[in-house]
Amino acid sequence: MSDFLEKVAAQKLKREKVFRDPVHGYIHIHDAIILKLIDTREFQRLRRIKQLGTSSFTFHGAEHSRFNHSLGVYEITRRIIDKFERQYPSVQANDGLWQTDEYMVSLCAALLHDIGHGPFSHTFEGIFNTDHEQLTQQIITSPETEINQVLKYFGDDFPKKVAAVINKTYPNQQVVQIISSQVDADRMDYLLRDAYYAGVSYGTFDLTRILRVIRPYNNQITFDYSGMHAVEDYIVSRYQMYMQVYFHGVSRGMEQVLKSLLHRAKLCYIENEQQMKQPSGLLKPFLEGNWTLSDYLHLDDHVMSTYFSMWVHEDDAILSDLAYRFVNRKPFKSLIISENDAEPLSIALEEQMMLHGFDPEYYFGLNSSFDLPYDYYRPNQNKQRTQIELLSKTNKLVELSQVSALVNSLAGKFKGDLRLYFPQQLIEKLEQIPADELDDNQRMILVTYTTDYNDRNFYVQERLF
Repeated sequence: MSDFLEKVAAQKLKREKVFRDPVHGYIHIHDAIILKLIDTREFQRLRRIKQLGTSSFTFHGAEHSRFNHSLGVYEITRRIIDKFERQYPSVQANDGLWQTDEYMVSLCAALLHDIGHGPFSHTFEGIFNTDHEQLTQQIITSPETEINQVLKYFGDDFPKKVAAVINKTYPNQQVVQIISSQVDADRMDYLLRDAYYAGVSYGTFDLTRILRVIRPYNNQITFDYSGMHAVEDYIVSRYQMYMQVYFHGVSRGMEQVLKSLLHRAKLCYIENEQQMKQPSGLLKPFLEGNWTLSDYLHLDDHVMSTYFSMWVHEDDAILSDLAYRFVNRKPFKSLIISENDAEPLSIALEEQMMLHGFDPEYYFGLNSSFDLPYDYYRPNQNKQRTQIELLSKTNKLVELSQVSALVNSLAGKFKGDLRLYFPQQLIEKLEQIPADELDDNQRMILVTYTTDYNDRNFYVQERLF
């Protein structure tokens, strides 16, 4: 037995530890290292980071955290590895089956895959130039973090191995694909978990069946042909969750308010810090653009919510108004538009905003939200996705969309919509104008706003490569 495997065996718990979980029933932990990682300050911080950001303004039950999700990804990964080690262990070099010494790096990567996320992650990143993927790498590899110190139990190079799995540069692609592919532990958990907390049924699929048919083969992850319908169900569930939950117009309206709020706060600080009533404190390094990893790890949703509440009382009218809108759930309204309408409607809206006292820099937004439900291998594509392959009884691999008409109908097509965002008060002001006094732009805005979404061909748009 190698020194590494001896260390893995030595840290095994004498008695299994379990955490109750509403999605998986129990999270099963057999390794002391996993418990130590969970107890680090960096991982505990994930309790204070919402998984779905502004979606809780639409689906009030969606208050779950990235802590919950990370444990779920760990649990699904643990179940997959347990199956692989029992049924498909490698018995000779280059047989394409599961290497049992990949157990620990897989579990650690699954648990830590979201460790770099911050409060309102994607919106925050756009304003303050942070990158959760790079921060994940730093948190795992920096000697300053508790996570790094725990991982070094297995050797000084072990943190880099875990980071490489998450970064998709790890040599064993089976390990990478368990955590990051078109059917992976990450996606399977967030679909089930987000659906559960949002109170919708769209994201449900047969996890038990998928875990029964998943298998390692030829140095990749495949699925038994008999499990095709379970995989189809998963892909359709993912598509529906994006259309009905992740891309919901109200959530995006609140996200637009948040984006404008952070943008205004940054500008107010840069132009005249002294005029701001509230101390900048933990947010100061980000407002100044000279933050460190330690600064980043001090931020969470609670810290940001405190700032939002304080900014309501600032003298700057725009900052105060935007903070009030966010704290009290006053989302921007939206128009679903076609790409051809984007320019004329944008010009019309910006013109009307200026006429009615709204600064378009903060009260107008164009939001494009599209997702690719499934994709197959494309030789000339810059960012390749790992296609889903089914394994027949004769050990022949076939790409999923070649045998599934349902998946083929979704393959290679971006689905989503394009929206213009603005305050509800603008529509109210336009509606007060007598119909015979409306100009062409005002009439175009009102007609577009009042058109029933179901009557519009571009409610769900497609974009091809």
